[in-house]
Amino acid sequence: MDAVIDDPTLTTEGTPKVPDSIDLRAEFATSGLAEVFDQLDRELVGLGPVKRRLREIGALLLVDTARRRFGLEATSPTLHMSFTGNPGTGKTTVALRMAEILHKLGYVRKGHLVTVTRDDLVGQYIGHTAPKTKEILKKAMGGVLFIDEAYYLYRPENERDYGQEAIEILLQVMENQRDDLVVILAGYADRMERFFTANPGFRSRVAHHVDFPDYSAVELDAIGARILDTMNYRMSREAEAAFRRYIDLRMLQPHFSNGRSIRNALDRARLRQANRLFHAERPVTADDLVTLEAADILASRVFSGGIDSYPPLRPAS
Repeated sequence: MDAVIDDPTLTTEGTPKVPDSIDLRAEFATSGLAEVFDQLDRELVGLGPVKRRLREIGALLLVDTARRRFGLEATSPTLHMSFTGNPGTGKTTVALRMAEILHKLGYVRKGHLVTVTRDDLVGQYIGHTAPKTKEILKKAMGGVLFIDEAYYLYRPENERDYGQEAIEILLQVMENQRDDLVVILAGYADRMERFFTANPGFRSRVAHHVDFPDYSAVELDAIGARILDTMNYRMSREAEAAFRRYIDLRMLQPHFSNGRSIRNALDRARLRQANRLFHAERPVTADDLVTLEAADILASRVFSGGIDSYPPLRPAS
């Protein structure tokens, strides 16, 4: 005779017991969400409104889970999202953490993130688009599909463009399989607005619109410090002043990409430092190897306008 297992969470009939009450703070603590939000804070400087919105979505999902445990069945919340903002503002990183949140709360099976652009979805000849789009969707099932610069899917000026076919497949899957896939559409705010106006089916399926603001100069300075710290580099005091000046100038130039531009600038500064040390007429020390000097920053073409074009020197925060 099989042993009877006394499970306090089940009734004598083997069905889950309905609790008298649920401590949402305790549920949050055991869900693993705190670790996800802590990691997001470590990875991304600033973005207060974005992080608050993620916490609000997390709270919504926790409450929805609690409702199910009380037997208060309801349609699962629509979780497709739109992330708008300029390049380098952390949209992909937030999408990755969003996938973790959804997985920890049981809204997606795997919690992985698949990042694509138009080229991954749209074919170049008849009969090519549907297989490409369906293959990407198959890969993303159970997780999150992140479509960067989603507005490029729609090109009404080209009558022979196949983007509309990909759009129709996406809309169908977003509606019929929303319990197994979350789609995040991303891009510039003004272009995304035109995209939604031209494709109202997307707007009706997207419940959460999250805007990513540009970073301030002080935040970009802090991002640079974090990047250097992860690479075991530091700046001399003179280099720090030069880098603050670099940020002020770079923000005024075209094609500025927030945190991405800062990372690229530091990669180039490291290249200059390596060449400077290679041509040094003395042995190098460990301190030399980890320190960026002002010359490594000031050699940037950003400073080519001459000293008269520099903005006022910004003090350290």
